[in-house]
Amino acid sequence: MDKRFAHLDDGTSSSSKLNKLRAGVLGANDGIVSISSVVMGVAGATNNKGSIFTAGMAALVAGALSMAVGEYVSVSSQSDAEKMYIKKEKRELEESPEEELEELTRAYIDMGVSRNTATDVALQLTANDAVKAHLSTEFNIDENQISSPTNAALASLGAFTIGGLIPFATIVLSPSNIRLFATGIAVVVALSITGYTSAYAGGAPKMRAILRIVIGGVIAMIATYLIGRAFGTSVS
Repeated sequence: MDKRFAHLDDGTSSSSKLNKLRAGVLGANDGIVSISSVVMGVAGATNNKGSIFTAGMAALVAGALSMAVGEYVSVSSQSDAEKMYIKKEKRELEESPEEELEELTRAYIDMGVSRNTATDVALQLTANDAVKAHLSTEFNIDENQISSPTNAALASLGAFTIGGLIPFATIVLSPSNIRLFATGIAVVVALSITGYTSAYAGGAPKMRAILRIVIGGVIAMIATYLIGRAFGTSVS
């Protein structure tokens, strides 16, 4: 087979792994920013550790469950669509194999290769696994790697929880005199790691990604802290 099409054997798998890594990093990042914003806001309003703990724990549980439910619904829709594509391709291959072969050939011609090369590739891929060839070329999916809503929901819940535990544990366990400073440092370090990881996974400039995420997280913490100070003072 032409080396230009060797990626068809593992391209979908690699893309799926990268997407899962990005989703995990984004989930952790959401947990870090969300929970740090909540606990910093409450800390701005009161020094009572019990109040901070209660608010942080409630936000952590609610946020993790919300992420899990949202991911389950989203991936369920994606999974249903993928199954529909697979069913459609199998039916068309059974009813119109010659038309499907020509469709696959034209797909490779559109990529810029000659008809002879495209025909050769299409014939070999069809002989090996026609369904896989069409799904990969037309929809970039793999029949054996259909997204699992349950797994996606659990992964999202876990990533958010892990990320959220960093600011939550730091502000609850740190002495009151360094509570805010320690939480800020922990969040900056954690966001730097998630920013680096997301940039590495996507092949993007790492420093730009780190600065973007860290600046956004710091702004969120400062804003909620100031809001907590303002409303905490006015209410009391």
